[in-house]
Amino acid sequence: MMSRGFKWLLCGVFVASAPVVSAQESADDAPGFELGGAVRFNYGWLDYGPSSGFEPELARIDARGNAGPAFFSLQYRWYDGFDAVHHAYAGWKLEDGSEGATSDIRAGIQQVPFGLLPTASHSFWFGSGYYLGLEDDYDLGVVWQRQSGAHQWHAGVFAGDEYGTGANFDRYSFDVATTEDLPYRERERGIVRYEHTSEADGWETTWGASAFVGRIENRIDGDKHDHTGAAVHGQWVRGPLTLQAQWARYRYDNPEPRIAMSAFMFPFEIASEADVPTFNVAYDVQRTGWFDSITCYNNASATLPVGGDPGLRDSIQNVTGCSFGKGVMLTYVDWIAGKNMWFAGGPGIGVRDPSNDGWHSRLNVNVGFYF
Repeated sequence: MMSRGFKWLLCGVFVASAPVVSAQESADDAPGFELGGAVRFNYGWLDYGPSSGFEPELARIDARGNAGPAFFSLQYRWYDGFDAVHHAYAGWKLEDGSEGATSDIRAGIQQVPFGLLPTASHSFWFGSGYYLGLEDDYDLGVVWQRQSGAHQWHAGVFAGDEYGTGANFDRYSFDVATTEDLPYRERERGIVRYEHTSEADGWETTWGASAFVGRIENRIDGDKHDHTGAAVHGQWVRGPLTLQAQWARYRYDNPEPRIAMSAFMFPFEIASEADVPTFNVAYDVQRTGWFDSITCYNNASATLPVGGDPGLRDSIQNVTGCSFGKGVMLTYVDWIAGKNMWFAGGPGIGVRDPSNDGWHSRLNVNVGFYF
């Protein structure tokens, strides 16, 4: 049941964000400020539990601005039952004397530059990597990035998750959770990412690699354990067709075969070490009729635990759907099929539950208005 306070908040966001306040001029470095937001509504049909009618799903406020080389961006979100920061950072544009090159440094809660960016998926539901903290993850840190011709670099240092504690499950992006059985939290982490873009035979090809090294901390005894990950990733675009592929591996070096993650108010367990392959295909429909844009896609991903622990098992997720854009409205219609997959009727990700390790499906429709 939707709370009365959340409904009033949705109305407030409609009023507050309908007119976008902007003082930005044509010059890139002219002082400017923009205020925006969004409201979304969601419908879900599940073959493994009670379905829901169309209900308010999210209200959010966005703000960004710049003055000379300085800039900032923030976004705060309200869901039914909790609220959370999405990102909040400030930055400074850097001049390195190279013609056509751009670079900056950002500090605050920001996206961790790992794998395909901005996301390794096209659907509202994201891919398996999102629920493992490998996709669209936002943490507290400092990141330098540079774009020079066909080359893009990222390098960053993060102090931990966005709240500095694994005991807060009310968050947007997935991080290590502190639970009674697995009392860990994220600590410092360093990350590097490189990407190269080229064109040949009508294809725009982007390939790259990412890697990070960090630690997690046991909140009971204070022991720290390694946390590492790496990925190779590529994207191929030709006209309306986009192909994406990524292979990632992550490892938490805690003594248990599992570790807990959390977001959206609930913790769950995943395999401590796994490979995460992803393959996506998307097509921009050319004749859209009433809509401004239509993109149809299939996003396939899996979590394949490393090692032979009997308490672990492969997880698979496949999302088939289309997005429809019209003015400020963006609608996603997704069919999600998951085997042994959290948020699709499964007990976790990469973990075994003999009583619930089959396939489950759900239809999800999300209608959003972005201002």
